[in-house]
Amino acid sequence: MPGERLAILGVGLLGGSVALAARAAGVAAEVVGCDRSPDALRVALDRGIIDRSATLQEAVAGADVVVIAVPVDRVVALVREVAPHCRPGTLLTDVGSTKGFVREAEAGLPRGVTFVGGHPLAGSEKSGPDHARADLFRGRRVILTPTESSDPAVVARLAAFWSALGSVVQTMTPEAHDEAVAWTSHLPHLVASALAGCVPQEFTNLVATGFRDTTRLASSDPALWLSILQANREAVLAALAGFQGHLERLETALKTGDASLLNELLVQGKLVRDNCLDGSC
Repeated sequence: MPGERLAILGVGLLGGSVALAARAAGVAAEVVGCDRSPDALRVALDRGIIDRSATLQEAVAGADVVVIAVPVDRVVALVREVAPHCRPGTLLTDVGSTKGFVREAEAGLPRGVTFVGGHPLAGSEKSGPDHARADLFRGRRVILTPTESSDPAVVARLAAFWSALGSVVQTMTPEAHDEAVAWTSHLPHLVASALAGCVPQEFTNLVATGFRDTTRLASSDPALWLSILQANREAVLAALAGFQGHLERLETALKTGDASLLNELLVQGKLVRDNCLDGSC
């Protein structure tokens, strides 16, 4: 990997952090960036996230690894646009939060050009290259979603790339990935947004740490989350149904004065949360 040329298509939080992490790990000799936003490219250049900016065609020409860091509803179209300009041996991947598009993205690529889906379980409610960090992926899990068509050697190459950035790599099918993150990522965003949105305006001057901690995700970019939720609609609806059932149990416990059930549910939530914090999850 040392000496490779890395192309970043979308130099925001995740794309910019991949670039910084790759540079810090010494796995990229040159980082070329492309973005729709001139301001994002300027920040990326000023911060040393990328060595130079380029058009899509220029960015991928000669690249060894191309990281696509755009909203999930744009990934397939972007793969189709850049693949003809990639040389044989180029590995295309993404950082998107859903993976239902993977089989479409990997189909019909030029000979020697490959695509493997990727999703780093890291991020922030902040966006843009101003918030990119070289340590964003250190110790964090990255899910790769190969399919039956994926070349094991290419998957191993991508796993080595993410491992070099300090990540813990796990593989899942695209379907299993989307079912899991509906519960662990997409549902929490909806819950945070719903909680923030339902508080009466006259009480907002009384919010404190608990409200801020619980609703932090609601500050994320709505346009980005719109594409994620629409792409993973069925799995998110299933997770929402499960959450509503849990809320109903809490409501029943309160209505009936069932302190034992209420305590059981509170203990259950505490155990799951505490296990995640100590790394047991």
